Amino acid sequence: MPPDTATSADRSREPPVLATLRRFLPYLWPAGQGGHKVRIILAALIVLASKGVQLSMGFLYGAAIDRMAPGMQAGVALAIGLVVAYAGARFAGVLFDNLRNVVFERVGQDATRELAIATFTHLHALSLRFHLARRTGEVTKVIERGTKSIDTMLYFLLFNIAPTLIELIAVIAIFWTKFSFGLAGATAAMVVVYIGFTRRVTDWRTALRTRMNDLDTLTVGRSVDSLLNYETVKYFGAEEREAARYRDVADQYARAAVKSENSLAWLNVGQSFITNAAMAAAMAYTVWGWSKGQFAVGDVVLVNTLLAQLFRPLDLLGMVYRTIRQGLIDMEAMFRLIDTPPEIKDADGAPMLAVAGGAVTFENIVFGYDSDRTILNGVSFAVGAGETLAIVGPSGAGKSTIARLLYRFYDPQGGRILIDGQDIKAVTQKSLRAEIGIVPQDTVLFNDSIGYNIAYGRADASIEEIAAAATGAAIDGFIAILPQGYETEVGERGLKLSGGEKQRVAIARTLLKNPPILILDEATSALDSRTEAAIQDTLERIAARRTTLVIAHRLSTVTGADRIIVLERGRVVETGTHDQLLEMRGLYADMWARQQAEKEEGTV
Repeated sequence: MPPDTATSADRSREPPVLATLRRFLPYLWPAGQGGHKVRIILAALIVLASKGVQLSMGFLYGAAIDRMAPGMQAGVALAIGLVVAYAGARFAGVLFDNLRNVVFERVGQDATRELAIATFTHLHALSLRFHLARRTGEVTKVIERGTKSIDTMLYFLLFNIAPTLIELIAVIAIFWTKFSFGLAGATAAMVVVYIGFTRRVTDWRTALRTRMNDLDTLTVGRSVDSLLNYETVKYFGAEEREAARYRDVADQYARAAVKSENSLAWLNVGQSFITNAAMAAAMAYTVWGWSKGQFAVGDVVLVNTLLAQLFRPLDLLGMVYRTIRQGLIDMEAMFRLIDTPPEIKDADGAPMLAVAGGAVTFENIVFGYDSDRTILNGVSFAVGAGETLAIVGPSGAGKSTIARLLYRFYDPQGGRILIDGQDIKAVTQKSLRAEIGIVPQDTVLFNDSIGYNIAYGRADASIEEIAAAATGAAIDGFIAILPQGYETEVGERGLKLSGGEKQRVAIARTLLKNPPILILDEATSALDSRTEAAIQDTLERIAARRTTLVIAHRLSTVTGADRIIVLERGRVVETGTHDQLLEMRGLYADMWARQQAEKEEGTV
């Protein structure tokens, strides 16, 4: 039985069953995939054949018993043949079930794959705002649960529910035609009672199990939190307090687990009572009919065999019902993710960006991440092709926001941004971002090799070009002393490297991309003074051939810029060269004086 990991949040509302299934069916029956459709039809025929063989077993077994009645010695050979045929039918049932799985497996896996790819692709199309607002773990869990539920749903719906329904109709038809309407009606009534009982008890069990899972999560979370704060616990001598807190949630979990497991016993007992009562009544009726000469001895065996086969899948109904309902919830969550509209879209028929020199213009830009908080208030500036513009200002002034807007991670509420006279909202996002390179302040690397992370700047780069980029970023010496060189793994988010090493990798991959427009967002913030000087020379060399926006906190790194703008509270309050801004004796001069004083204090 698959684990039930649903939480109370998952069960906040019931999914629209038909709407969810309608969304999924195109993946199961894809247009233009004739091979898949053949597999589905073949699997359905195998299901029907399997049910036909299984239904025949009761008739073969019953006929064999009839041939063994007193005075039927002449039919020994036939009886043996019927018994052998019965065994063959049992084997055929298993064979057909496994053939069905083999035939259908490709369809199920392809449907799961295509839906997972569609979801993953859509996630990359969503805006930065969406990803900043959602926990990555939650999003990946939605995809994981949604894709896993597809395979489970397919199996249970197509190979449990549907065959059981076919078998139920066949058994009722057999009972009606061979025995009586009363036996057929009683069997149908038994199934209705069984389903109703199972659903009510399963809903009760689901609530208990959800509570148990929530408490399990709380127990694990509390233990992890306490152990992560091991030193704090020791500082305050709170071992007994932590043990008491853990004991409290552990006791609650134990009580919930006992209730959940006991509820399973009630489900099993209730189901067994209904099925066995129905079995006893049906066989008693058949025996009574035999005593009246209406039925043969083999008919008793036939009824027993047919009901036993019908009850076998019904015994799993509670688990099937719970799994399907949870699967629908998980699939609906994934479809809601797919239905999330991207905030930033290309205009219909948008052309590619054509960069000649790379001049950048911000015209009266007004922007806020939230409607009640404006970050940029009418910011305007222009950077000529090949020029270097430095953007400085206090924290929260909107410096990094300018980089995000230029990449079109967001659209401004007012004004427009131009590159070589082209509004970036009118061109494709892909072509826009292909012409811009960035060295971010917070460098995050893929959990792969150093070579892979540098080569991410350009997928078709050669080994020689990767090495040249590493040399330009002054990280080649570090790579050379590593036993595995460029194949060295950097760890998750690059945590095996120091902050300076990660930033040099980021510089190298931007050098490899070789874009006409360059953004340096605190590009040397994680470097020591000696390395910063070497990297700064490299950055100045590459900036000389590109339109460059330098976002900086340390003013010493932007003194050579062609022009500097000073932001304060989302407005451009000063603009000029380094010397001009010092002569103004305004905000820039004040920031410079404070940083120089801090530098002198640090060298004392």
